[in-house]
Amino acid sequence: MEQPMNIAKKNPPGKTNLEAQSRHDTNHEAARYYFQKLKKRILLIMMIAFLSPLVLLSIYFHFQFNLTMKQSGKMQLLSLAESQRNTIDLFLQERLVNIFNLFHGADFKVNPDQSDMDAYLKRLQETSDAFVDVGFLNENGHKIGYSGPFPFLIRKNYKDEFWFASLMSRQSNYFISDIYRGFRDKPHFTIAVKQLVGDKYYIVRATLDPDKFYHFLKTIGQGKHVSSFLINLSGEYQVVAPGSGEVLKKSEFQPRNTHGPDIEEITWNGQSELVGYAWLKQVPWALIVRQPLKLAYARMFAARRYIIIGSALTAILLFSTVVIITGRLLTKAEKMEKDRYELKSQLFHAAKLVSVGELAAGVAHEINNPLAIIFSQCGVIRDIFDPEFGGGIGPETPSQVNEELDIIDGAVMRAKGITQKLLSSSRKSTPRITKCNLNHILNDVVDGLLEREFKVSNIDLVREYAPDLPDIMTDADQLHQVFQNLINNAGDAIKGPGTITIVTSAGDNFVKASVTDTGCGMTQDVLGKVFLPFFTTKEVGKGTGLGLGISLSIVEAMGGTIDVQSMPGAGSTFTITLPINSTQEVEST
Repeated sequence: MEQPMNIAKKNPPGKTNLEAQSRHDTNHEAARYYFQKLKKRILLIMMIAFLSPLVLLSIYFHFQFNLTMKQSGKMQLLSLAESQRNTIDLFLQERLVNIFNLFHGADFKVNPDQSDMDAYLKRLQETSDAFVDVGFLNENGHKIGYSGPFPFLIRKNYKDEFWFASLMSRQSNYFISDIYRGFRDKPHFTIAVKQLVGDKYYIVRATLDPDKFYHFLKTIGQGKHVSSFLINLSGEYQVVAPGSGEVLKKSEFQPRNTHGPDIEEITWNGQSELVGYAWLKQVPWALIVRQPLKLAYARMFAARRYIIIGSALTAILLFSTVVIITGRLLTKAEKMEKDRYELKSQLFHAAKLVSVGELAAGVAHEINNPLAIIFSQCGVIRDIFDPEFGGGIGPETPSQVNEELDIIDGAVMRAKGITQKLLSSSRKSTPRITKCNLNHILNDVVDGLLEREFKVSNIDLVREYAPDLPDIMTDADQLHQVFQNLINNAGDAIKGPGTITIVTSAGDNFVKASVTDTGCGMTQDVLGKVFLPFFTTKEVGKGTGLGLGISLSIVEAMGGTIDVQSMPGAGSTFTITLPINSTQEVEST
């Protein structure tokens, strides 16, 4: 439904152009301010719409990438620990095989002399320089033969040594000891094997140098700044790099898992490190492999920097693109709005010219009728006094003249009424504000003659008033005129039996009154012109077309609005909304 057109106020000569220019400048500034706010809002929305997914995806992929790279770094170090563990196990297995082979050699003797023992040691050292010495013992722990740098050990009995007791008590025919000092008071570890010869057990034990074992461990080490060492179940160093620990001393790190391989992030000497470990199969030692965290995750840190830089560049590029595109679109939109406003101004000016034309035609038509009556009656009066038509001054002449003058007076008053209504439609007067009740005003309008006229016309009048309707500050006389005009129009729109329904209601700070008829209704084209001066759908001579225009001026002067809803054949509803506590002062001219 089109919005009703406000009636323009008359302006003093010389003031119109200045006010029009002022309104144009004001509208231009308002439009520019609107587009500035719109640009900020659109930029914000575009940033949220485009950058939010990018930021969320970047954060998600960042964490996923970090997790993957961390897992990759851990798995790489753990794989290195398992690889070194397997190499050390293989090394120990080879040493066991070297010692077992002594029993199966062609020159093996259960009572070897010194030359035999020297030959055994030479054979072992040819396979690995980690062998320090070799000893041959019987099942009672007495050393039968020895070759090595500690000849005093030939007289020792090893029955009470831990490694000897463990070897003789277990089902397995070999034993690898932890690092210990023993009779020589020097860190070493023993690999001992037993073999049943006849009905007696004989033992060959060989001592390995931990330093040589460390050098072997160092040669199989891999990775940047990766260090490895061995600890036993008690957490004591078995093989360790000089400066990183001391053999047989407690390690700061104790593996949580005493069976399978695992990896942990720890703080070692104030530095964050990644530690992987794997337990040897041949001996209950854990191979510990550690690497500084910043080196273990170096690839991750480098890739993360690239991701952050790439995301930042993408965000900047996207932001710049959004700003440029949004600026161009808004510039075009602002230009289109400016062109639209100019076109609207031109159309409004053309509509005003059309309205002026319609107004002039309406005024000419309405005033032409009383003027024609006046002209006709003046001719009648002349004929009364014209002797050619048998006229003259006689006894009946004054009464005849008075009758004709009465007709002229009526025509003049009719023309005067038209001009007064025309003046009323062109200005808004300041209402005389008093406290009154909308229900009472409507009752004053319809009670009495108007209601009886509707009954005669077979029109039912239905009142649906809201109880306890609050009083409003308004001009009762002018509002009486508005409702009388609306109700009269509703009655004129009904051809034959019908109903006029008057409804009142109240809101938080307003009251409403609606007048609904079951008349012929209006088309959209008529709705757009219903408030124009001198526009009427009534027959010529039955309406001036000023009623609704004046009603709109009155209601707007009171700070209210008029809303119209209508469909052809379904009747019309005019709804007036008025404020309860606020009033609007309107300049009168």
